[in-house]
Amino acid sequence: MITGVKVELRPVSLEDYKRSYEWRNDEEFAKMAAGADLFHYSHVSLDQIESAYEKEIKKLDKREKGEFSIYTRGENSKHIGFIVYREINIVSRRCTIGMGIGNKEYWNNGYGSDALKTLIHYLFQTMNLNRVQLDTWSGNERAIRSYQKCGFVIEGRLRNNSYADGKYYDTVVLGLLKEEFQY
Repeated sequence: MITGVKVELRPVSLEDYKRSYEWRNDEEFAKMAAGADLFHYSHVSLDQIESAYEKEIKKLDKREKGEFSIYTRGENSKHIGFIVYREINIVSRRCTIGMGIGNKEYWNNGYGSDALKTLIHYLFQTMNLNRVQLDTWSGNERAIRSYQKCGFVIEGRLRNNSYADGKYYDTVVLGLLKEEFQY
């Protein structure tokens, strides 16, 4: 378990993974999390999720990829989302991360920012990475603001890279260097 100010990052349980089924089928959450990939993200059966848990989560090599459940801290701790790191390049000491707060009660209250900072601190200090990056679609302005609040800098845009709701969106690429990070 990795502890932040407001959250704890815990190993993913099957029950946590099943909860993502509810979130994936919430249109607003799924759209923010997936953008143009909404159809592929949200049209997943519970059986597919359970199968993915058995294939992916239980056999994770933490040196290549990690996935955590985000829980609130305290006596009445609650599972509110997920956070992952992937595409680790040990030579360049970098990786890509992604996250989602599925429980809407916890949106806009700093839980996502704390989860990001907690994971980034772990990646820089424990795994000795030098760079973390992520991307999102340009319609997810709340996420972009949250990432910038954590110190991420917009490094580029892939123009018209996504298509959703009858129009094109850019993919916004953000990065953060170890020397820039403030925990």
